[in-house]
Amino acid sequence: MTDRTLVVGLGNPGDAYAGTRHNVGAMVVAELARRAGEKLSAHRARAAVAETRMRPGSPRLVLAQPLSYMNVSGGPVSALAKYYSLGLEDLVVVHDDVDLPFGAVKLKRGGGEGGHNGLRDITKAMGGRDYVRVRVGVGRPPGRMDTADYVLKRFSGAQAKELPLLVSDAADAVEMLTEQGLTEAQQHFHARDPA
Repeated sequence: MTDRTLVVGLGNPGDAYAGTRHNVGAMVVAELARRAGEKLSAHRARAAVAETRMRPGSPRLVLAQPLSYMNVSGGPVSALAKYYSLGLEDLVVVHDDVDLPFGAVKLKRGGGEGGHNGLRDITKAMGGRDYVRVRVGVGRPPGRMDTADYVLKRFSGAQAKELPLLVSDAADAVEMLTEQGLTEAQQHFHARDPA
């Protein structure tokens, strides 16, 4: 990681989507801002942004929540990358992942988008896939429920109770990633949760 990292938490804007599975990335960025004592403020790149360090001497972070809908996240992300002169290697995207069980946190650089339209749009706008993803497990839809419907629903009662811990774990993963590197963060979080 360079000394400045753009950390983007994906979600949909507005109260109707607050607390839904698709917004867990935005929740993680909100938690990071809370830990840093910062307030996310509107930026001309159509995002809510806070520039901060998590602690003295730690790398500079640009925490961001795109204010666009999930499927068109690429515009705000590429505009922020341009504004701060950052490239793919400086980008971390935090997002929901239905291919991971609820509660799991995994990190990877590059690879496919796994059907995630927010990631697909970011890859297109940024011109490449070689950015780090912090994948936050929300589990598979039950039965024959459509994945798009599932991720736009709020967490179940049992999951809602565990959600603060999941958001905290994912925020910890971002901190470890930006301070100690991808390999360290992967070894810690993947060993702890083999799913």
